[in-house]
Amino acid sequence: MKEQLSRLFGLSEQRTGQDEVRQIPIGDIDTSPFQPRTVFDEERIDELCQTIKTHGVIQPIVVRVRNNRYEIIAGERRWRAVTKLGFDTIPAIIREFNDSQTASIALIENLQREGLTAIEEAVAYQKLIELHQLTQESLAQRLGKSQSTIANKLRLLALPETIKLALMERKITERHARALLSLDTEELQIKVLEEILAKDLNVKQTEVRIAFLKESAKAKKAKRISFTKDVRLALNTIRQSIEMVSGSGLQIKTNEKDHDDHYEIVIQIPKR
Repeated sequence: MKEQLSRLFGLSEQRTGQDEVRQIPIGDIDTSPFQPRTVFDEERIDELCQTIKTHGVIQPIVVRVRNNRYEIIAGERRWRAVTKLGFDTIPAIIREFNDSQTASIALIENLQREGLTAIEEAVAYQKLIELHQLTQESLAQRLGKSQSTIANKLRLLALPETIKLALMERKITERHARALLSLDTEELQIKVLEEILAKDLNVKQTEVRIAFLKESAKAKKAKRISFTKDVRLALNTIRQSIEMVSGSGLQIKTNEKDHDDHYEIVIQIPKR
């Protein structure tokens, strides 16, 4: 499946005589700057350690030469496990890929594995779109996913950093995050996030809370509009009355002041 995807992205791997498996020193290997996975499950790494202790590294990692060192293209989890076990070397295949190809392979490899957070997946989709100048629809076709799936993931990138971090740390689910997207302001989104974490709200409870806040906001807005209309009517009535009295020949003086919470109108009517 990964090879099929690689071909779809124009990354068919041509094997050469340099593709033999080599034992490369762990200390000579650097991680990839294009690695989409930022959170590694230590339990999964420990499980992989046990497998490697029993069977060895069955599948070599793939690296490229960078500044007289080796940079991982694929296989960082295996490299982390071997490093944790204290091995001196790891079997690897050296390939020649440019930055764009390296980034694409790292993204595709990780998208085919479980465990990526929703944000990591969204970032991977966005990078593939940029690298290959794709539309959401064409990316969905290449990955065998629906366009709505891609779109819903990408929408998560518009969330505030605080919420994206909560997603990364798996403190909330993707469904929580998608519910938060329906709120108009970042302030409200973060407020509800804090409630989710403090009260351990499930998705349904979160949706109910968000619906309540949105209805309350509508009611307040309607009240503000009504109040503003009433105030405007009152001011116009007073001004018209002053103009009517002034029309009778009285030299009336007025002074209007607009305060934060009220209007002040001072009317001076001469006694003579």
